[in-house]
Amino acid sequence: MTIPSFIYGTAWKKEGTTDLVKTAVTAGFTAIDTANQPKHYSESLVGDALTTLAAEGHSRDSLFLQTKFTPLSGHDPKRIPYDPRAPIAEQIAQSCEVSLRNLRTDRLDCWVLHSPLPTSDETLQAWRAMEALVDTGKVRQLGISNCYQLSQLQALQAGARIRPAVLQNRFCADTRYDGDLRAYCRQHGILYQSFWTLTANPHVLSHRAVLSLSEKYQRTAAQILFRYLTQIDVTPLTGTRSVAHMREDLAIFQFELTESERAQLSALLR
Repeated sequence: MTIPSFIYGTAWKKEGTTDLVKTAVTAGFTAIDTANQPKHYSESLVGDALTTLAAEGHSRDSLFLQTKFTPLSGHDPKRIPYDPRAPIAEQIAQSCEVSLRNLRTDRLDCWVLHSPLPTSDETLQAWRAMEALVDTGKVRQLGISNCYQLSQLQALQAGARIRPAVLQNRFCADTRYDGDLRAYCRQHGILYQSFWTLTANPHVLSHRAVLSLSEKYQRTAAQILFRYLTQIDVTPLTGTRSVAHMREDLAIFQFELTESERAQLSALLR
């Protein structure tokens, strides 16, 4: 299924999650990213927002819901939403059921493995358990996040029965902007999603090339960067709390950067 070109992310929103998700959808976002990880997300509050939105005419079918299974290493030990003593397949089944209840839905449009497990074999074991839930219809497609080694993604691609539809990674200079991973994704039809896109890149946003384009198009530096990414087949996440910024984010599709302008920006992201 088609994933919208811009996603609203709900990490770190805490008690503000419900109002912010309602605001984002009302502003025009049709894709929501969350996780069954109480340490950083409030998945049930996303569900509260979806219930209110449904009553206001935003049907479940009009929204793309993406959430995550977080392995034990990513949890606060006091707030694990599944039995930590259970085998990995049972942890995954339990986490999926909790996510479905939290989000008040009968299906997840994309379910993401929040990070690879310590070994490729363990990652594949978890992936097979996730594939089983695609077979039941509870999940429509699968993805992986925080996977920064090309060899890990290649091993998953090679061993998977249902291959990853999504790779969601932090977009930053420390990883050379995942150039090799993004090339692999393009080659194999995997959608690359970027998070931490603005926070990690103040040097890009303040670069004279970006500021020049900002002046030319009468757009903010953030809009220039987001538009560039969507034009090179990257789907960005935004977690803004500002209604004005939400509207600016969605307005990026009102203009296009030229091929030479995209090449200029590509030179900054290496």
